[in-house]
Amino acid sequence: MSDRLGTQSRIYFSTDRSIDLYELEELCDSVGWARRPLRKVRKALEHSYMVVSMWEVRGTRKRLIGFARATSDCAFNATVWDVAIRPEFQGKGLGKALMSYLISKLRRDDISNITLFADPHVVKFYGGLGFLADPEGIKGMFWYPN
Repeated sequence: MSDRLGTQSRIYFSTDRSIDLYELEELCDSVGWARRPLRKVRKALEHSYMVVSMWEVRGTRKRLIGFARATSDCAFNATVWDVAIRPEFQGKGLGKALMSYLISKLRRDDISNITLFADPHVVKFYGGLGFLADPEGIKGMFWYPN
Protein backbone atom coordinates (compact mmCIF):
# COMPACT_ATOMS: atom_id res chain seq x y z
CA MET A 1 0.00 0.00 0.00
CA SER A 2 1.10 3.56 -0.50
CA ASP A 3 -0.24 6.90 0.65
CA ARG A 4 -0.81 10.12 -1.32
CA LEU A 5 2.91 10.92 -1.16
CA GLY A 6 3.84 7.51 -2.54
CA THR A 7 5.31 6.30 0.75
CA GLN A 8 5.19 2.52 0.80
CA SER A 9 3.79 0.59 3.74
CA ARG A 10 3.91 -3.05 4.65
CA ILE A 11 1.13 -4.93 6.43
CA TYR A 12 1.73 -8.05 8.48
CA PHE A 13 -0.06 -10.33 10.95
CA SER A 14 1.12 -11.33 14.39
CA THR A 15 -0.06 -13.83 16.99
CA ASP A 16 2.06 -12.24 19.71
CA ARG A 17 -0.17 -11.51 22.71
CA SER A 18 1.98 -8.70 24.08
CA ILE A 19 -0.10 -5.95 22.51
CA ASP A 20 0.03 -2.49 24.05
CA LEU A 21 -3.41 -2.26 25.68
CA TYR A 22 -3.62 1.49 25.12
CA GLU A 23 -2.98 0.99 21.40
CA LEU A 24 -5.63 -1.74 21.31
CA GLU A 25 -8.08 0.53 23.13
CA GLU A 26 -7.36 3.30 20.63
CA LEU A 27 -8.18 0.89 17.78
CA CYS A 28 -11.43 -0.05 19.54
CA ASP A 29 -12.25 3.64 20.02
CA SER A 30 -11.70 4.23 16.30
CA VAL A 31 -14.48 1.74 15.43
CA GLY A 32 -16.85 3.19 18.02
CA TRP A 33 -16.74 0.50 20.69
CA ALA A 34 -17.49 1.34 24.31
CA ARG A 35 -14.50 1.62 26.62
CA ARG A 36 -13.62 -1.50 28.58
CA PRO A 37 -11.51 -1.73 31.73
CA LEU A 38 -7.91 -2.47 30.68
CA ARG A 39 -7.51 -5.10 33.41
CA LYS A 40 -10.39 -7.04 31.87
CA VAL A 41 -9.05 -6.62 28.34
CA ARG A 42 -5.67 -7.97 29.55
CA LYS A 43 -7.40 -10.94 31.17
CA ALA A 44 -9.44 -11.63 28.01
CA LEU A 45 -6.23 -11.66 25.93
CA GLU A 46 -4.47 -13.94 28.40
CA HIS A 47 -7.34 -16.44 28.34
CA SER A 48 -7.97 -16.35 24.59
CA TYR A 49 -7.04 -19.40 22.57
CA MET A 50 -5.70 -17.22 19.77
CA VAL A 51 -4.97 -13.53 19.34
CA VAL A 52 -4.28 -12.07 15.89
CA SER A 53 -3.21 -8.51 15.27
CA MET A 54 -2.63 -6.71 11.98
CA TRP A 55 0.07 -4.06 11.73
CA GLU A 56 1.03 -1.39 9.25
CA VAL A 57 4.72 -0.52 9.02
CA ARG A 58 5.61 2.73 7.26
CA GLY A 59 9.27 3.64 7.58
CA THR A 60 10.10 3.26 11.27
CA ARG A 61 6.48 3.67 12.37
CA LYS A 62 4.41 0.64 13.28
CA ARG A 63 0.74 0.86 14.19
CA LEU A 64 -2.06 -1.53 15.04
CA ILE A 65 -4.68 -1.47 12.28
CA GLY A 66 -6.61 -4.69 12.93
CA PHE A 67 -7.38 -7.19 15.64
CA ALA A 68 -9.34 -10.36 16.34
CA ARG A 69 -9.26 -13.09 18.95
CA ALA A 70 -10.83 -16.49 19.51
CA THR A 71 -11.72 -18.59 22.52
CA SER A 72 -11.87 -22.35 22.21
CA ASP A 73 -12.33 -25.73 23.87
CA CYS A 74 -9.07 -26.63 22.06
CA ALA A 75 -10.66 -29.56 20.26
CA PHE A 76 -13.93 -28.93 18.43
CA ASN A 77 -15.16 -25.35 18.83
CA ALA A 78 -13.89 -21.80 18.67
CA THR A 79 -15.71 -18.49 18.91
CA VAL A 80 -14.34 -15.35 17.28
CA TRP A 81 -14.49 -12.09 19.25
CA ASP A 82 -13.48 -8.46 18.96
CA VAL A 83 -12.85 -8.19 15.21
CA ALA A 84 -11.83 -4.61 14.40
CA ILE A 85 -10.20 -2.89 11.43
CA ARG A 86 -9.24 0.77 11.70
CA PRO A 87 -11.85 2.74 9.66
CA GLU A 88 -9.38 4.20 7.15
CA PHE A 89 -8.33 0.62 6.26
CA GLN A 90 -11.87 -0.76 5.88
CA GLY A 91 -13.16 -1.64 2.43
CA LYS A 92 -9.70 -2.75 1.20
CA GLY A 93 -9.99 -6.48 1.87
CA LEU A 94 -8.03 -6.33 5.12
CA GLY A 95 -10.92 -7.50 7.31
CA LYS A 96 -11.34 -10.48 5.01
CA ALA A 97 -7.59 -11.14 5.14
CA LEU A 98 -7.59 -10.94 8.96
CA MET A 99 -10.51 -13.35 9.26
CA SER A 100 -9.03 -15.72 6.66
CA TYR A 101 -5.76 -15.76 8.59
CA LEU A 102 -7.53 -16.48 11.88
CA ILE A 103 -9.73 -19.19 10.37
CA SER A 104 -6.79 -20.89 8.67
CA LYS A 105 -4.87 -20.94 11.98
CA LEU A 106 -7.89 -22.45 13.76
CA ARG A 107 -8.39 -25.03 11.00
CA ARG A 108 -4.69 -25.94 11.18
CA ASP A 109 -5.35 -26.77 14.84
CA ASP A 110 -8.16 -29.08 13.64
CA ILE A 111 -10.95 -26.89 15.01
CA SER A 112 -13.90 -27.32 12.67
CA ASN A 113 -16.79 -25.46 14.33
CA ILE A 114 -16.09 -21.71 14.27
CA THR A 115 -18.78 -19.35 15.50
CA LEU A 116 -19.14 -15.63 16.11
CA PHE A 117 -21.71 -13.05 17.09
CA ALA A 118 -22.27 -10.32 14.50
CA ASP A 119 -23.92 -6.95 14.83
CA PRO A 120 -26.62 -6.43 12.16
CA HIS A 121 -24.47 -4.03 10.10
CA VAL A 122 -21.69 -6.65 9.60
CA VAL A 123 -23.78 -9.78 8.97
CA LYS A 124 -23.31 -9.39 5.20
CA PHE A 125 -19.52 -9.12 5.64
CA TYR A 126 -19.34 -12.38 7.62
CA GLY A 127 -21.77 -14.05 5.21
CA GLY A 128 -19.29 -13.26 2.44
CA LEU A 129 -16.68 -15.22 4.41
CA GLY A 130 -18.90 -18.29 4.57
CA PHE A 131 -20.54 -17.75 7.95
CA LEU A 132 -24.22 -18.74 8.05
CA ALA A 133 -27.03 -18.10 10.45
CA ASP A 134 -27.30 -21.40 12.31
CA PRO A 135 -28.53 -23.83 9.63
CA GLU A 136 -30.26 -25.90 12.31
CA GLY A 137 -32.17 -22.86 13.50
CA ILE A 138 -30.66 -22.91 16.98
CA LYS A 139 -30.92 -19.50 18.57
CA GLY A 140 -28.23 -18.27 20.90
CA MET A 141 -29.32 -17.58 24.44
CA PHE A 142 -27.71 -15.17 26.84
CA TRP A 143 -27.72 -14.76 30.59
CA TYR A 144 -26.93 -11.36 32.07
CA PRO A 145 -26.93 -10.37 35.73
CA ASN A 146 -29.85 -8.20 36.82
